[in-house]
Amino acid sequence: MTAASSPKLPSPEQRAALAWAHTARFLTTASELGQLPQGDLPELAFVGRSNAGKSSAINALAQRRQLAFASKTPGRTQHINLFALGPLDAPDAYLADLPGYGYASVARGAKLRWQQVMADYLAMRRNLGGLVLLVDSRLGLTPLDRQLLDFVAQRVGTGEVKLLVALTKADKLNRREQTTAVAAATVALEDIATETADIGILLFSAPKQQGVGDLALTLRGWLAPAAPAATADPI
Repeated sequence: MTAASSPKLPSPEQRAALAWAHTARFLTTASELGQLPQGDLPELAFVGRSNAGKSSAINALAQRRQLAFASKTPGRTQHINLFALGPLDAPDAYLADLPGYGYASVARGAKLRWQQVMADYLAMRRNLGGLVLLVDSRLGLTPLDRQLLDFVAQRVGTGEVKLLVALTKADKLNRREQTTAVAAATVALEDIATETADIGILLFSAPKQQGVGDLALTLRGWLAPAAPAATADPI
């Protein structure tokens, strides 16, 4: 398990990965799994609580202010939004923006329906190759985050799905608090951190651009294992 953060200028490898991430463009939206594209292109999914900063992270990654729509009422987005990555005529991956979860004002029926859709996506979607779980660094992994991880634990443990936990809003913590947040996330992930699992932890801040280069490099590395992985230090 690794942790990474990049408050400094991006490296040449990160710049190349960011250039790839900047190609992100909207493809389609789906309210159920059957509406998602067929084929073999890998999907790199972003998921997290409704106020964890998921839309801000996607927009920072793509350098597009409103690529991922951040609703004024968290939890209202109830679709899977797909964005194509790579060449315009031949994308090499999709970025999947999954609905946020955990917001109290969403009707119970909608919550239950989306819990099932997301559980099925995480447990069974064949195209899912990597998952970025956005977690508010000030709160750590909540019971809902842990419940979501349960749906994908087996696939992560076998190495079928790669996992990156992005600790968002890291700019609101001092250095000691950041270290504590990474340590707590490491402990929380121990149950699925097998020898074959590919799991990372990243300190992230969209406003400060902290971790954006590492995030892009990690995603690109998931598609091309031979490429350098994100700059990381063992924890």
